[in-house]
Formats: sequence, C-alpha cells, structure tokens
Amino acid sequence: MLAFDGDLEFDPALFEVRRAGVPVPLEPQAFDVLAYLVSHRDRVVAKEELMDGVWGGRFVSETAVTSRIKQVRRALGDDGHRQRMIRTLHGRGYRFVAPIEKRAVEPIRYTVSDGLHIAYQVTGGGDLDIVLISGFVSHLELDWGDPRHAHFLHRLGSFGRLIRFDKRGTGMSDRPSGLPDVETRMHDVLAVMDAVGSRRAVLVGYSEGGPMAIMCAAAHPERVAGLVLYGCYAKRVWSEDYPWAQTQEERAAYTDILVNRWDWEADMRLRCPSADVPMQKWWAQRMRASATPSTVRALMDMNSLVDVRDALPAVRIPTLVLHRVDDALVDVGGARFLAERIPGARLELLEGADHFVSGNPDQILDSIERFVNDLPGHTGHPLALAAVTAPVGPGAGELTSSLVEAGGRRCKGPGGRTVVLFDGPATAVRAGLAQLHSVDKLGVAIAEVPRDEAEVDAYGVQVALDLADQAAPGSLWLTPGVRDLLAGSGVVIEEVDGAVFRAVSTQ
Repeated sequence: MLAFDGDLEFDPALFEVRRAGVPVPLEPQAFDVLAYLVSHRDRVVAKEELMDGVWGGRFVSETAVTSRIKQVRRALGDDGHRQRMIRTLHGRGYRFVAPIEKRAVEPIRYTVSDGLHIAYQVTGGGDLDIVLISGFVSHLELDWGDPRHAHFLHRLGSFGRLIRFDKRGTGMSDRPSGLPDVETRMHDVLAVMDAVGSRRAVLVGYSEGGPMAIMCAAAHPERVAGLVLYGCYAKRVWSEDYPWAQTQEERAAYTDILVNRWDWEADMRLRCPSADVPMQKWWAQRMRASATPSTVRALMDMNSLVDVRDALPAVRIPTLVLHRVDDALVDVGGARFLAERIPGARLELLEGADHFVSGNPDQILDSIERFVNDLPGHTGHPLALAAVTAPVGPGAGELTSSLVEAGGRRCKGPGGRTVVLFDGPATAVRAGLAQLHSVDKLGVAIAEVPRDEAEVDAYGVQVALDLADQAAPGSLWLTPGVRDLLAGSGVVIEEVDGAVFRAVSTQ
C-alpha cells in the first residue's frame, strides 16, 4: 500500500484509492491509468506508452487518455494548474510527482505473559512509542480489512511506533481457562512492551481498553509517557453514584442478544451508526474470528464487574479524555467523570454518535496528534497501589517475610509498623490469601506510595493497619475500593459490614 498527499492511500491489491480511509469513486480505466503512472513514477510516461500499457494495443483516442487523466486529477483533488500529483509535460507525456510513503504491514509475533502466548504487531516508526489497547475484542490481521480502520491504524502509526496486541482470550492470542480481571490482563501490556524493547509509551485505550490503560498508568507510571482515553468508562454497570451506565438487567439483555442472535452487523450499527454495509460485514467477520459465543458472554460478564474509580486519582501522567457527545454506546457523563477525577486530565468532547474508532477516525486522530506533540519530558513518580499489613504480634515477622517473597516490598509505616506494598490489589490479595493461616490477620487497602521511599505514611497505609488490627483471626479484610478493583479476579469476597469486606479464597 502507498500513501501520498497526507490522507490519500493507493491500494492496488483492493483496486482502491481512499481518502481518510473512505474509498474515492474512480472508474476502472482511470484507476488503471493512475496505477501505471504510480508504478513508473521514476520517469515521464509517454502518452503512447500509457495507451499501450492500459488499453493493451486496442485503439483509443488521445481524447480518451486526456479524459481519464482529468478523472484521476478530480478524484485526487489535484489542481490542474499546479499539478501537485500528475504533471503534464507537453509533447512528452505524464509523470506522477507526489511524494509517496510505503506502508508495509509487519508480521504478527508472539510473546509470553503469565504462561500465555500474546499476539502483537508493530507498525509505524519514530522516537515515540504508542501502545493501542483496543476495546471488546481485536484481531491483528483482520484489523486491516476495513479501509477506515486501516487508516486509523496507519495515521496513528505516523505519530510514532505503534504497538498493538490481542488481549488474552481474544483475536490471535491464547485462550485462558476463564477470563481474568483487569489487573491481570494489564500484564499483557507490559509483556508486549518488554518484547519490543519499549521502556515508556503513550497508552491509547478505547472503550473496554480504557480501564486496562487506566490501571497500567496508575500502577506503572514509569512505563507510561501519556494516556489517551476514547469512548471509555470507569464502571460498566449503573449505580446511584455512577448513573451513566446500563443497569445489570440491561446488560444481561444486551449480552443475550449478542450471544444468541449472533447479529454482528446490527451490533456495528449500534456501535457506529455511520457504518455502511461493507464496514458492517467487516465487523461481523472480525468478531466471529476473534471470539466464540461463550467467550463473548464471559467478556460481557467480566466487563460488568469492571470498576476502576478508586484508581483514577493515582493516574499522575498527562491524560487526554476524548468522547463523542452523542456516543451511541457509552454515555458522555462517564467521560466527564474520568476527567474530573484524573488529576490534570484534559477533556475534549467531539461531535457525533459513533462509538467505534472507524467512524470519522481523523476527528479522533487530530486530537491525539495535538496531545502527543505537546507531551513534556514527563518522568512520573512510580507508585504502589496496594498496602498489606499485619498486626504486631507472634508470627507477624514471618508472615510479612513470606509476603515479600511473594513479590511485595517491605516498608516502614506509621508508628514503625511493617507494611508490604504491591503493584495492584489483586496481586496483594492473592499473595495474602496464599500465606494466611488460622491465627493470622491481614488488612489490604489502596495506597498511593512512591516505590523509592523506605518509610510511608499514606492514608491508605493507615487504613490497612486499622483493618489488620480489627480483623478476626484467619481473616484478610478489604476496603470497598479494593473489593471493586477485584471485579473479575476470581477472588471470592464476603461482606463483613457495609464498609468492610473479607477475601475468602481464589477460584
């Protein structure tokens, strides 16, 4: 595929010329004239040679050639006077003179994350790395099948090196037994970045990819240069303090429609009202190749548990929140919620109702381009997101040592108490349950703690200490915020009272 004049693409494999991903009407002979001039752009093509090459020796008048040249110029938006693309050299012939960029699609590769093979692909280039975290499902090969979506990927890759992957359980990646929580799926982002040698990257998460991008930015800001959220949400199911989502009943009904009717063309019309028939057919092909009906149900059920509200204040990197005001799938109130709670986030509301990125992709990309061009040399301050503590007493030292062996970091908390810090609450709770005995007591809370500090006194640390002191023997107590972030993790949780929860086991 070749690109020229910014947003024009010449695709000889599909016999298409596209502007901003949308096919440009062009008669077959006019396309053949353009193809011949492009393939011989290193020299002037005589009119007689052009007639021979396109019409194959059949009789054709010079007027017909001139007419086809005019059609091509009109389709490309070429000024007949300035002749930016096709130059006429009177008495000699024609030459294609527009600068051309070759757009090659790189091969699919694999890396391993938590024992699973994760498919990834790198395109574009430049000093900046951009990791795209797709919504719902993706398919690295079929992603290129829709011209508008291909344009979205190509242009995003023009801002820097574009790193894409299929999340575990979908697309070309391995299927685990059951679908994991947001925090565990976040490991795929870091594994792919490590595989391609990316130390820091801008994360672009759209729709379902947004919560994963948020968790990664909060837990690993040293790896994230900037955060872009499009069409995203913090919580997927309605509650009194988050009224912009579907109710549980609405989610269940929508899930049944997707799984039982399997009408992905209708789903595309919902996600992207501007989608034409070819885009609907592409979406259906992509969805059927990316996930089975049971996978779709599991994904929908897992997303119903997503709630990253408590992680939002921990995002301390430049953040751009984009949302279309009449988004057909995710209410714009959720975008305002994100922007209000992520420190320093910038909210840009866009016109339109399309949720999916293929609908008017340049509207989204224009904002992303401005954002990445304005990024400062931001270093970030690495944080831990969960604190685990035990009360002072016999066995406490051995318990905390085992937590450190499980991946935690030992620190000194208020009053000299020992605190063990983890990068995320799911990891912290799993480690705590694995070490817990009948006489032990543990408390877990969200805590924003710089990793390079040996002594910590954050609010979340004190909460964890209080929980540990009050917990019943053999118990691991959690705050509501930790409970929310464990959605879909497989951790079984019981309510102690309205403000305290107990982790029972892992599935």
